[in-house]
Amino acid sequence: MNLKKVLTWVVVAFVVFYVIQAPESSAELVRNAGEALGDAASSLATFVGSLV
Repeated sequence: MNLKKVLTWVVVAFVVFYVIQAPESSAELVRNAGEALGDAASSLATFVGSLV
């Protein structure tokens, strides 16, 4: 196995462990990431709309 595959599996294992150990914190993290992506998309749409 190459290093990239090993690191990928280590990261996946860490994420699964984190979700199992702290589901509320994991949910909050995903919720915050979703809100940030939504805000970014809204800002981008406003910017593109102002160009027209």
